[in-house]
Amino acid sequence: MYNGVSALVALSLPFIARSLSRKVTHMVCLILGGLGLISIYFIQDPNMLLVSMVGVGIAWASILSIPYSILAGALPAKRMGYYMGVFNFFIVIPQIVAGSILDYVTDNFFGGEAVLALVLGGCAMIVGGLLTLMVRDVDDPTVAD
Repeated sequence: MYNGVSALVALSLPFIARSLSRKVTHMVCLILGGLGLISIYFIQDPNMLLVSMVGVGIAWASILSIPYSILAGALPAKRMGYYMGVFNFFIVIPQIVAGSILDYVTDNFFGGEAVLALVLGGCAMIVGGLLTLMVRDVDDPTVAD
């Protein structure tokens, strides 16, 4: 479900970002994804998890595009490949760290309740969305010079 939603939302993101701004669009998408992850904790009917995955799909579409769009506008064209590679380190390294310690955190802080790790991820996604507002988008097409 989240992959299908992500594909459809990805097609609409340029239009949404053009009217709201890339930062606000990314924030909204991350908040919806965070709420989707958090909602998993409260859902009793497995079929309703599809609704949670709609939020996750919206966030995933944004995660895979908008940060790169914001970054690309701030980079010198001749060094874009280098800086995009460095940027990817800051995506991959936290994933490796999370994958390495989440089992420990789940067992020792969440009493083995893996769903609480999803709630933590949802909260982190919401915080990340709000922090997006602090990013300086130097090439934002919605901001007049």
